[in-house]
Amino acid sequence: MATATPPHADLSLASFRGDGRRMRKERGIRYLFRLAAVLSIVISGLIVLSLVREAWTFITQVEWASLLTTGWFPRRGQYDVLTLVVGSLLVTGVAMLVAIPIGMGAAIYLSEYATSRVRRYLKPALEILAGIPSVVLGYFALTFISPEIVGRIVPSSNQFNLAAAGIGVGILTIPLIASIAEDAMRSVPNALREASYGMGARKVTTSVKVVIPAAVSGLVAAFIVGVSRAIGETMVVFIAAGASGGALRSFDPFGQGQTMTGGMASLASGTDQVRGAALTFQSLFFIGMLLFLITLLLNVFADRFVRRVRQKY
Repeated sequence: MATATPPHADLSLASFRGDGRRMRKERGIRYLFRLAAVLSIVISGLIVLSLVREAWTFITQVEWASLLTTGWFPRRGQYDVLTLVVGSLLVTGVAMLVAIPIGMGAAIYLSEYATSRVRRYLKPALEILAGIPSVVLGYFALTFISPEIVGRIVPSSNQFNLAAAGIGVGILTIPLIASIAEDAMRSVPNALREASYGMGARKVTTSVKVVIPAAVSGLVAAFIVGVSRAIGETMVVFIAAGASGGALRSFDPFGQGQTMTGGMASLASGTDQVRGAALTFQSLFFIGMLLFLITLLLNVFADRFVRRVRQKY
């Protein structure tokens, strides 16, 4: 009587190694992705290295008295960094006053009130704002926001002013905050909403006192990303804020001003011109390094805060 051969009799260790051609292709793809990751790290390192090298040259050679003048006029040897920091903070503050309420309102509506059909059309329409070129929005801020909005509120305001630039930057930041905040709120489990409804709470109470606190880590991340986006915006400020050649230190948002990014853009109009005055060229890298450190600190703070308050469901 013949004995049946077990189905695994011909199996060996080589049978589980897979096809050689497929394995070589997988290794090649893995090496390609690893090269892309290493290349991104190398590029980031080179950027930081170039910033640090020229910024160190500026720090070691500049006269410290020139950092405490009344304005930012680098071609004259006046490098008052506080002028640029104040302008950046004013623009960012105005931008957040515009972006946070509108962005949060849009996020709450999309997450808690809008039907799936409305959300399918409204969210892409909102995100179209992020695709508008900043140079276009800069001219919009100069020709419409400044005379029609800021000019009507403060008739004595300058046509070029930080408030108009801040409103323009805020419009650019709205879709970013709205999208991240809406994703954070939609990730809150429906069980929390149902429990709130079961206790007799209204939808607005559930949204404000249940959903928002549960999604606070994502909302803070949205705000920090929005601040980083606003403080790093260039073209809107460069066009609408004025003071392209330099700026006096001013805390008035309705007058001309200069930000860190705007100052770098207006100064770097040509390498020969930038090199024409002492440490003017190196001052660009010093401001860039300062901007990099501010953004880095914001991201580190946001990461630590999110880790501390994050709730896992």
